[in-house]
Amino acid sequence: MPNQLLSPVFGEFLGTLVLIVMGGGANAAVLLKGSKAENSGWMVIAAGWAFAVFSGVITATACGSPGAHLNPAVTLAVAIKTGDFSQVAAFMGAQLVGAFCGAVLVYLFYQPHFALTEDQGLKLGVFATGPAIRQPLSNLFSELLATAVLILVVGCIGAKTFAAAGPAPGLSPYLVGILVWGVGLSLGGTTGYAINPARDLGPRIAHSVLPIAGKGSSDWGYAWIPIVGPLLGAAGVGLFLRLAGL
Repeated sequence: MPNQLLSPVFGEFLGTLVLIVMGGGANAAVLLKGSKAENSGWMVIAAGWAFAVFSGVITATACGSPGAHLNPAVTLAVAIKTGDFSQVAAFMGAQLVGAFCGAVLVYLFYQPHFALTEDQGLKLGVFATGPAIRQPLSNLFSELLATAVLILVVGCIGAKTFAAAGPAPGLSPYLVGILVWGVGLSLGGTTGYAINPARDLGPRIAHSVLPIAGKGSSDWGYAWIPIVGPLLGAAGVGLFLRLAGL
Protein backbone atom coordinates (compact mmCIF):
# COMPACT_ATOMS: atom_id res chain seq x y z
CA MET A 1 0.00 0.00 0.00
CA PRO A 2 1.47 3.43 -0.92
CA ASN A 3 2.64 5.27 2.17
CA GLN A 4 0.57 8.33 1.24
CA LEU A 5 -2.60 6.31 1.91
CA LEU A 6 -1.53 5.45 5.43
CA SER A 7 -2.83 7.89 8.01
CA PRO A 8 -4.63 7.79 11.36
CA VAL A 9 -7.92 8.83 9.74
CA PHE A 10 -7.64 6.21 6.98
CA GLY A 11 -6.73 3.59 9.57
CA GLU A 12 -9.83 4.45 11.60
CA PHE A 13 -12.01 4.28 8.49
CA LEU A 14 -10.71 0.94 7.24
CA GLY A 15 -10.45 -0.65 10.68
CA THR A 16 -14.06 0.28 11.46
CA LEU A 17 -15.18 -1.00 8.07
CA VAL A 18 -13.57 -4.39 8.81
CA LEU A 19 -15.15 -4.37 12.27
CA ILE A 20 -18.64 -3.95 10.82
CA VAL A 21 -18.15 -6.35 7.89
CA MET A 22 -17.19 -9.13 10.30
CA GLY A 23 -19.43 -8.21 13.24
CA GLY A 24 -22.46 -7.38 11.12
CA GLY A 25 -21.67 -10.46 9.08
CA ALA A 26 -21.91 -12.57 12.22
CA ASN A 27 -25.30 -11.01 12.97
CA ALA A 28 -26.48 -11.74 9.44
CA ALA A 29 -25.21 -15.32 9.52
CA VAL A 30 -27.19 -16.07 12.67
CA LEU A 31 -30.34 -14.05 11.98
CA LEU A 32 -31.12 -14.36 8.28
CA LYS A 33 -33.04 -17.16 6.61
CA GLY A 34 -31.15 -19.78 4.64
CA SER A 35 -27.76 -19.09 6.18
CA LYS A 36 -25.82 -22.18 7.21
CA ALA A 37 -25.35 -20.50 10.61
CA GLU A 38 -29.04 -19.62 11.05
CA ASN A 39 -30.19 -19.81 14.69
CA SER A 40 -26.69 -20.70 15.94
CA GLY A 41 -27.16 -18.30 18.81
CA TRP A 42 -25.71 -15.61 21.02
CA MET A 43 -22.35 -17.31 21.53
CA VAL A 44 -21.67 -17.10 17.80
CA ILE A 45 -22.65 -13.44 17.69
CA ALA A 46 -20.54 -12.55 20.75
CA ALA A 47 -17.56 -14.47 19.41
CA GLY A 48 -17.99 -12.96 15.97
CA TRP A 49 -17.90 -9.42 17.35
CA ALA A 50 -14.85 -10.23 19.50
CA PHE A 51 -12.94 -11.50 16.49
CA ALA A 52 -14.22 -8.53 14.47
CA VAL A 53 -12.77 -6.10 17.00
CA PHE A 54 -9.43 -7.93 16.95
CA SER A 55 -9.36 -7.84 13.14
CA GLY A 56 -10.38 -4.19 13.03
CA VAL A 57 -7.67 -3.19 15.50
CA ILE A 58 -5.00 -5.04 13.51
CA THR A 59 -6.19 -3.38 10.29
CA ALA A 60 -6.37 0.12 11.74
CA THR A 61 -2.91 -0.20 13.27
CA ALA A 62 -1.34 -1.45 10.06
CA CYS A 63 -3.05 1.27 8.01
CA GLY A 64 -1.84 4.22 10.04
CA SER A 65 -3.82 4.53 13.28
CA PRO A 66 -1.69 3.10 16.11
CA GLY A 67 -4.41 3.86 18.67
CA ALA A 68 -6.97 1.88 16.64
CA HIS A 69 -9.98 3.40 18.38
CA LEU A 70 -12.72 2.20 15.94
CA ASN A 71 -15.22 3.73 18.34
CA PRO A 72 -16.22 7.34 19.10
CA ALA A 73 -16.52 6.39 22.77
CA VAL A 74 -12.87 5.33 22.83
CA THR A 75 -11.88 8.48 20.95
CA LEU A 76 -13.73 10.65 23.47
CA ALA A 77 -12.23 8.84 26.46
CA VAL A 78 -8.72 9.18 25.06
CA ALA A 79 -9.27 12.89 24.39
CA ILE A 80 -10.49 13.49 27.94
CA LYS A 81 -7.65 11.44 29.40
CA THR A 82 -4.94 13.24 27.41
CA GLY A 83 -6.55 16.65 27.06
CA ASP A 84 -5.95 16.51 23.28
CA PHE A 85 -9.19 16.92 21.31
CA SER A 86 -7.51 17.71 17.98
CA GLN A 87 -8.40 14.39 16.31
CA VAL A 88 -11.85 13.84 17.77
CA ALA A 89 -13.93 15.17 14.86
CA ALA A 90 -11.81 13.51 12.15
CA PHE A 91 -11.69 10.16 13.92
CA MET A 92 -15.42 10.11 14.69
CA GLY A 93 -16.24 11.02 11.09
CA ALA A 94 -13.96 8.30 9.73
CA GLN A 95 -15.45 5.73 12.11
CA LEU A 96 -19.01 6.63 11.14
CA VAL A 97 -18.28 6.47 7.40
CA GLY A 98 -16.38 3.20 7.85
CA ALA A 99 -19.29 1.69 9.77
CA PHE A 100 -21.78 2.79 7.09
CA CYS A 101 -19.66 1.34 4.29
CA GLY A 102 -19.13 -1.90 6.19
CA ALA A 103 -22.88 -2.28 6.66
CA VAL A 104 -23.47 -1.76 2.94
CA LEU A 105 -21.00 -4.56 2.19
CA VAL A 106 -22.79 -6.87 4.63
CA TYR A 107 -26.06 -6.16 2.83
CA LEU A 108 -24.54 -6.88 -0.57
CA PHE A 109 -22.93 -10.09 0.70
CA TYR A 110 -26.14 -11.42 2.29
CA GLN A 111 -28.63 -9.94 -0.19
CA PRO A 112 -30.28 -13.27 -1.15
CA HIS A 113 -30.81 -14.05 2.55
CA PHE A 114 -32.39 -10.65 3.20
CA ALA A 115 -34.82 -11.47 0.40
CA LEU A 116 -35.79 -14.76 2.10
CA THR A 117 -36.19 -13.22 5.55
CA GLU A 118 -39.66 -11.87 6.34
CA ASP A 119 -39.11 -10.74 9.94
CA GLN A 120 -38.43 -6.99 9.93
CA GLY A 121 -36.83 -7.10 13.37
CA LEU A 122 -34.29 -9.70 12.24
CA LYS A 123 -33.37 -7.57 9.24
CA LEU A 124 -32.81 -4.52 11.44
CA GLY A 125 -30.88 -6.67 13.92
CA VAL A 126 -28.21 -7.30 11.29
CA PHE A 127 -27.48 -3.57 11.29
CA ALA A 128 -28.37 -2.04 14.64
CA THR A 129 -28.92 -2.91 18.27
CA GLY A 130 -32.20 -2.98 20.14
CA PRO A 131 -33.43 -3.69 23.66
CA ALA A 132 -34.65 -7.05 24.88
CA ILE A 133 -37.02 -5.14 27.17
CA ARG A 134 -37.74 -1.57 26.07
CA GLN A 135 -37.20 0.61 29.13
CA PRO A 136 -35.24 3.70 28.03
CA LEU A 137 -33.56 4.54 31.34
CA SER A 138 -32.60 0.94 31.98
CA ASN A 139 -31.40 0.56 28.38
CA LEU A 140 -29.36 3.75 28.71
CA PHE A 141 -27.74 2.47 31.90
CA SER A 142 -26.93 -0.85 30.20
CA GLU A 143 -25.08 0.90 27.40
CA LEU A 144 -23.39 3.31 29.82
CA LEU A 145 -22.12 0.58 32.14
CA ALA A 146 -21.05 -1.85 29.41
CA THR A 147 -19.09 0.92 27.70
CA ALA A 148 -17.58 2.07 30.97
CA VAL A 149 -16.32 -1.47 31.63
CA LEU A 150 -14.92 -1.65 28.10
CA ILE A 151 -13.09 1.68 28.36
CA LEU A 152 -11.82 1.02 31.88
CA VAL A 153 -10.28 -2.35 31.03
CA VAL A 154 -8.86 -1.07 27.73
CA GLY A 155 -7.28 1.76 29.72
CA CYS A 156 -5.83 -0.71 32.19
CA ILE A 157 -4.44 -2.87 29.37
CA GLY A 158 -2.55 0.20 28.20
CA ALA A 159 -1.49 1.33 31.67
CA LYS A 160 2.22 1.50 32.44
CA THR A 161 1.80 -0.61 35.55
CA PHE A 162 0.21 -3.44 33.58
CA ALA A 163 2.72 -3.11 30.76
CA ALA A 164 5.55 -3.41 33.28
CA ALA A 165 4.02 -6.62 34.57
CA GLY A 166 4.03 -7.66 31.15
CA PRO A 167 1.93 -8.35 28.08
CA ALA A 168 4.26 -9.13 25.21
CA PRO A 169 4.48 -6.45 22.50
CA GLY A 170 1.59 -6.79 20.07
CA LEU A 171 -0.61 -8.71 22.51
CA SER A 172 -3.04 -5.85 23.18
CA PRO A 173 -5.37 -6.56 20.20
CA TYR A 174 -5.88 -10.12 21.46
CA LEU A 175 -6.66 -8.85 24.96
CA VAL A 176 -9.14 -6.29 23.64
CA GLY A 177 -10.86 -8.99 21.57
CA ILE A 178 -11.19 -11.17 24.66
CA LEU A 179 -12.54 -8.19 26.59
CA VAL A 180 -15.23 -7.51 23.97
CA TRP A 181 -16.19 -11.18 24.04
CA GLY A 182 -16.54 -11.02 27.81
CA VAL A 183 -18.60 -7.82 27.68
CA GLY A 184 -20.91 -9.38 25.11
CA LEU A 185 -21.45 -12.53 27.15
CA SER A 186 -21.94 -10.77 30.48
CA LEU A 187 -23.52 -7.39 29.67
CA GLY A 188 -24.81 -7.77 26.12
CA GLY A 189 -28.11 -9.52 26.71
CA THR A 190 -30.12 -6.41 27.60
CA THR A 191 -29.49 -4.12 24.63
CA GLY A 192 -27.22 -6.04 22.27
CA TYR A 193 -24.21 -4.05 23.58
CA ALA A 194 -23.59 -1.39 20.98
CA ILE A 195 -20.84 0.09 23.23
CA ASN A 196 -19.89 2.09 20.14
CA PRO A 197 -21.99 4.92 18.65
CA ALA A 198 -20.52 4.48 15.15
CA ARG A 199 -21.16 0.74 15.20
CA ASP A 200 -24.87 1.42 15.73
CA LEU A 201 -25.47 4.72 13.93
CA GLY A 202 -23.57 4.02 10.70
CA PRO A 203 -25.32 0.70 10.01
CA ARG A 204 -28.68 2.11 11.14
CA ILE A 205 -28.31 4.85 8.51
CA ALA A 206 -27.42 2.15 5.98
CA HIS A 207 -30.56 0.22 6.93
CA SER A 208 -32.65 3.33 6.40
CA VAL A 209 -31.31 4.07 2.88
CA LEU A 210 -30.64 0.62 1.41
CA PRO A 211 -33.33 -0.95 -0.82
CA ILE A 212 -34.06 -3.84 1.54
CA ALA A 213 -37.44 -5.31 0.64
CA GLY A 214 -39.90 -5.27 3.53
CA LYS A 215 -37.33 -3.88 5.93
CA GLY A 216 -39.68 -1.87 8.14
CA SER A 217 -38.65 0.86 10.54
CA SER A 218 -35.05 1.72 11.44
CA ASP A 219 -36.28 2.42 15.02
CA TRP A 220 -34.92 5.96 15.24
CA GLY A 221 -36.82 6.44 18.49
CA TYR A 222 -34.32 4.11 20.17
CA ALA A 223 -31.24 5.24 18.24
CA TRP A 224 -30.17 7.92 20.74
CA ILE A 225 -29.54 5.35 23.48
CA PRO A 226 -26.58 3.53 21.83
CA ILE A 227 -25.11 6.97 21.12
CA VAL A 228 -25.62 8.81 24.40
CA GLY A 229 -25.05 5.83 26.72
CA PRO A 230 -21.59 4.90 25.39
CA LEU A 231 -20.46 8.52 25.24
CA LEU A 232 -21.51 9.15 28.84
CA GLY A 233 -19.78 5.99 30.04
CA ALA A 234 -16.65 6.86 28.09
CA ALA A 235 -16.54 10.41 29.38
CA GLY A 236 -16.75 9.27 32.99
CA VAL A 237 -14.03 6.65 32.62
CA GLY A 238 -11.83 9.01 30.59
CA LEU A 239 -11.96 11.49 33.46
CA PHE A 240 -11.13 8.73 35.95
CA LEU A 241 -8.14 7.57 33.89
CA ARG A 242 -6.88 11.15 33.71
CA LEU A 243 -7.21 11.71 37.47
CA ALA A 244 -5.73 8.30 38.29
CA GLY A 245 -2.80 8.85 35.93
CA LEU A 246 -3.31 5.48 34.24
